[in-house]
Formats: sequence, C-alpha cells, structure tokens
Amino acid sequence: MTAGAEYDVAIVGASIAGCAAAALYGRRGARVALIERNADPLAYKSVCTTFIQASATPVLERLGVVPKLDAAGAVHNEVEIWTRWGWIRPQLDDGYSGVRYGYSVRRETLDPMLRALAVVTPGVELLAGASPSALSSDDRRVTGMVVRDRAGNERKLRARLVVGADGRGSRVARLAGVAARSRPNGRVAYFAQYRNVGLSAGTRSQMWVLEPDVNYVFPHDDDVTILAAMTARDNLPAFRADPQRRLEQAFEGLPRAPSLAGARLVSKVIGKLDMTNTSRPAAAPGIAFIGDAAMASDPLWGVGCGFALQSAEWLVDCTADAVVTGGEQLDDALTRYRRRHRRALGGHHFLMNDFASGRPLNAIERTMFAAAARDDDTARHLYDNGSRQIGPLRFLSPPAVARAAWVNARHRHDPPAGRAAAAA
Repeated sequence: MTAGAEYDVAIVGASIAGCAAAALYGRRGARVALIERNADPLAYKSVCTTFIQASATPVLERLGVVPKLDAAGAVHNEVEIWTRWGWIRPQLDDGYSGVRYGYSVRRETLDPMLRALAVVTPGVELLAGASPSALSSDDRRVTGMVVRDRAGNERKLRARLVVGADGRGSRVARLAGVAARSRPNGRVAYFAQYRNVGLSAGTRSQMWVLEPDVNYVFPHDDDVTILAAMTARDNLPAFRADPQRRLEQAFEGLPRAPSLAGARLVSKVIGKLDMTNTSRPAAAPGIAFIGDAAMASDPLWGVGCGFALQSAEWLVDCTADAVVTGGEQLDDALTRYRRRHRRALGGHHFLMNDFASGRPLNAIERTMFAAAARDDDTARHLYDNGSRQIGPLRFLSPPAVARAAWVNARHRHDPPAGRAAAAA
C-alpha cells in the first residue's frame, strides 16, 4: 500500500451529488479528493429520467451551470397533470413568488458537465478508476479511507470528512456499518428515449395519474423525449414479454397523449424493477451521506436529482468552515446537516413511501388533486409541494385543505373527466 495525501474532504461518487459537493467545497478553500470507480470522464447514469425539480434550480444557478444547460438545450420543465377531475395546469405568471421551473436534461449531457465543473475547481482532485476498499477510523470517528485502483494498487487517504455520494447501495455506508431503513415499492418502472414524438403540450412535461399507475412524458435536450410508465407490479409479466410495445400501449387513449406515429426509439427500454425506498442517517462522526446514499425516495415523483443537488449544498453550507479549519466543531456541523436533511426531506420521504405501496389516491389526496384541477390557487399550491418548494405540513395545512374542500363543494355536480375524455 502506498502512502496517500491529506485532504479536508474525500467524496466517493462523481455523479450529481458528489460533483456538486466537490465544486462547492473547493470554492470554500477545501482540499477535496473526488473518488469515482468509472475511469471514463463521459460516464453517466442511464437509469434515470432526469427531471430536476424547481427546488434545485437555485443550486444549479449557484454552481454556475445554468448558461451551459440552456446552451445544451435543457428544457425548462413546467408540467401539466391529468387526473380523473381534469387537467391541472399551474399558472406561474410573473406574480408567482416561487421558482417557476426546473430542468429536464439527459444524464449523458448533465453528468459530464458537472464532472468537468468539479475537476476544474481549485482544490479538487479526481481519482478516477478507484473505489474505497476500507475506511480508517480512530476510537470516535471516521478519519479516511483506503482506495483501490483497477490494477489492485491501494492508497491510504486521510480526510477530516468522508462523504458517501455513491447511491442507494452505498459502499461507503456498508464499510461504515451504517444500515439503511427500507420500504418496498408496489410499482415497477419502464422508460425509454424517443425522437420525433408528437407533443400536444409543447415543451411542458405531462403526467397522468391513473390510480394506481402513473405515466409521464418528459421533453429533453437534443429533441429527445422520455416516455415513462410507473405501473403496478402485477403488470410486470406483460411488460417483460414485450417492453417497447407495452410501454407504448400504456399511452394509448390518454387525454392529449403523445403521438408516436413518426416516433423513433433511440435507447433501450429500461425496466427498473426494484425501486425500494431507502434512508439512513445523513451524518455520523467523520462521515456524511448525500443524494441517494442518504435517501432514495420513490422515483415516481422525480425528486432524486433535485434532492442530490440540494443535499450536497446543505452539507457544504453546514460543514465547509469546520472541514477547512479543523477541530471538534466538525461533528457539531455534521449534526446540523443531519437535522437539516431530516427536517427538509423527512416529510416528503414519508408520504412518498406511503404512496409507493401502489395504492390509489387517499381521501385527502383526492381532495387536493380535485381542487387543483378546478382552482388556480390550489393548482399553484400543489405545484409548490410537487416541486418540493414547500413541505407536506404546509401543503396539507388546515387552511389549504379547507380551501380545497370548499372548491370541490362548489363543483360537486361536475361530471368526471374520464380516462379517455378529450381535454382542452
């Protein structure tokens, strides 16, 4: 084993969360080792629909990549949602006080862009083609790791903070003995990239809440559109038998469905069969987790990329001063990060876990969705929660639920929209 260098932070995983954290730490003066098992600088995650919620747009702006995203053709992902009560189309005009859109961009565009940003940040060193084989610790805390390259050579790194940004099956967490809590998912997902899709909503993303299934259309950069179906696990045999045909059939008869008459499949049809929801404590002495390594929620809600960016920012904001200066205050900073992560995302994760069972909408969800299809204020309120700009407690506050109930009472004699009904 060769001797390694001293770092302030060692981050495992050079994907969205890891690269964002590395760049932000480097800007704060930290010495950062960014460890990535894939040696290809253009590597990207393929099992992702890359819908970055509006709550993460400020992080992208802070990183300085928004001009690059726009130049690459990333789509401002405003959304419309079909329910049995009709379409929900939040009207986010100039008077709207929140963030009006996030970004839809292919991971083959996004991942290399963020990795390049991290690598050129002063203080950041990319260790490509390497992965952790062991963690170092003293009696109280993690103090570094041993990394192994593809040739089997090992190198010991010392770091004040080790960060796991290596996904829901985090190797860092396994080495540290930090177990994840899990909740099963009653749905499976199939999705694929197409070109030349006829889109009735232009560049708006579309979501159909079919109870229990949910379908999506996501326009992306380079004239690519992602079609996705989150379907009950009972439908898995039909999808396995002919994934492309079954995926395309899932959109037949939907209101304002995409036209696939001239569409061309340009990727594999990917099936995500295990979407188990997981979470673990976001920090412990000397170690922290960001992105899916901290919390992997049901991908039905498109939160993974956004939560990766936000958790990276929260970790850096809470701990950067402590990792640069050293000292006992780092563990206090990690406690602040763990509490911030739980406070900001715990409620969202709880509700998403519950819906992941594959159940239809419950009574209060029906109340809110029905009112959002009938009332602009409730539609914006639903968007605020769906884009993760407010938490569930505010979304389901007594005044909000009371307004939704009042709206529905006024429209109680309206006919149901129906799955196949044409909507304006």
